Amino acid sequence: MYDFAAEPGNNELTVSEGEIITITNPDVGGGWLEGKNSQGERGLVPTDYVEIITEGAKDGISCGNSLADQAFFDSLSSSTAQTSSAAKSSNQASIANDPWSSWNVGKSGNWDNGNAVDSWAVKPESAPGQRNSASNNWEAAAAFGHPQAYQGPAAADDDDWDDDWDDPKSASPSYLGYKETEASEAGGVQRGNSRAAAMKLPLNKFPGFAKPGMEQYLLAKQLAKPKEKIPIIIGDYGPMWVYPTSTFDCVVADPKKGSKMYGLKSYIEYQLTCTNTNRSVNHRYKHFDWLYERLLVKFGLAIPIPSLPDKQVTGRFEEEFIKMRMERLQAWMTRMCRHPVVSESEVFQQFLNFRDEKEWKTGKRKAEKDETVGVMIFSTMEPEAPDLDMVEIEQKCDAVGRFTKAMDDGVKELLTVGQEHWKRCTGPLPKEYQKIGKALQSLALVFSTSGYQGESDLNGAITEAGKTYEEIASLVADQPKKDLHFLMETNHEYKGFLGCFPDIIAAHKGAIERVKESDKLVATSKITPQDKQNMVKRVSTMAYALQAEMNHFHSNRIYDYNSVIRLYLEQQAQFYETIAQKLRQALSRFPVM
Repeated sequence: MYDFAAEPGNNELTVSEGEIITITNPDVGGGWLEGKNSQGERGLVPTDYVEIITEGAKDGISCGNSLADQAFFDSLSSSTAQTSSAAKSSNQASIANDPWSSWNVGKSGNWDNGNAVDSWAVKPESAPGQRNSASNNWEAAAAFGHPQAYQGPAAADDDDWDDDWDDPKSASPSYLGYKETEASEAGGVQRGNSRAAAMKLPLNKFPGFAKPGMEQYLLAKQLAKPKEKIPIIIGDYGPMWVYPTSTFDCVVADPKKGSKMYGLKSYIEYQLTCTNTNRSVNHRYKHFDWLYERLLVKFGLAIPIPSLPDKQVTGRFEEEFIKMRMERLQAWMTRMCRHPVVSESEVFQQFLNFRDEKEWKTGKRKAEKDETVGVMIFSTMEPEAPDLDMVEIEQKCDAVGRFTKAMDDGVKELLTVGQEHWKRCTGPLPKEYQKIGKALQSLALVFSTSGYQGESDLNGAITEAGKTYEEIASLVADQPKKDLHFLMETNHEYKGFLGCFPDIIAAHKGAIERVKESDKLVATSKITPQDKQNMVKRVSTMAYALQAEMNHFHSNRIYDYNSVIRLYLEQQAQFYETIAQKLRQALSRFPVM
């Protein structure tokens, strides 16, 4: 009954409304089945888009069943074909350079949110991985269309973690510091493009995620009661997550080089120790990548999950790189530990606290079969407050969009300025001080050849002044590592967070638009007034979740920027005091005459 546009490289099959295809494998898993069309082409099709024809000799498929009222979808069938062609052409067009350029949902009536989802920048930090869909199940694309999306290899799952992600052919060289070779991307710090070179992970790699759509969440007669509950309370500053009574952090340390296959493959393994248990577990980078994927699949529409520091192959065992990546993995884990929802989730706790290989594999499989993912994460949330008015919901959503867009611009500007300052401090500026120092010492050497007996003190003083400027040159070159580095890293982290918001906002605005359209469907008796009330209630839950997340974001932002700018100013003051002290010491050798 619905059109489905296959995405190249994902082994999917394009089907049209009314088309009959042959099922070749009805149980691929993850909400997908394999089919063959009349041209003999095989591929994957979402199970919700099809139904088995039981009458006659034809065992094909034409439309799908879902939890939502099927009459609701009748109103969408006319726009689906248009959406399909638009999505297909959009997938072939070049992607805009600004992920915020079209985060707003289209006008009322345009249920496809492809423009809001697919106009993502090709950013240095990772591959875009846009997903165009001809269906209205657009939130699956929204969750993984942003630059933070997981871009792992399109390969079968391997419980033994025996793959070639650490093979030197799997990625290209990069450097995670701030150097002249980096592309600025409006101030962004360039990161490795290993994800950009990797094949996009098929959606059926995310078990259960292809199934729950926005309609299923908004129009389900009764949502399944998940075991996990995420309460939202009203605090001093509005809706907020419930914070655990005791917090913990995770220390990433002791990187060790390991190998397998008789030394043909090598990797770095890190030791993780939770401060609340003092138990240690070991993980490779690919394990962190797996955790990131699971968190993104589960929470990505409600909580910004920033990407990991990218993998690097060339020079990946050099001390400087190992230190930088461990530092960024530490920062990422600290962020996750500080989030009251993520830190308490079963998948995160399993990652930190498994006791043996068997328990790890069991927990891994369980996490990959989790069906409370995507938009269905909102079904676990219980606001302890009355439902919000739709006008208020839309206003708050717009306010979040405006702020995060403005902050994204501000963060990029500071990264640009900081990167330029870093280059000056480690390049031309020290050289200028060195030139002054050498010139003064050369002058003293010339003076010493005069043969005049009364100028030895002056010559010595000038020589020492020259050496002072050479010392200042070294101080200037080393200073960015002591202060600017931390300011840049904090901005880099927040750049990653802010890159997640356009799709989060797009999901919320898409839900709001669907509630607006519900009036027409009620008027034509395609849904009941009770259905509309359920939609409003569930969109209100989404709005409370967005506000709770923003309050958490603001609280962390205030703490982080207060801390890092305070550190920066303290180090800058100490830096200039050291220079002033050296200059005064040099000055003391010149008497007043």
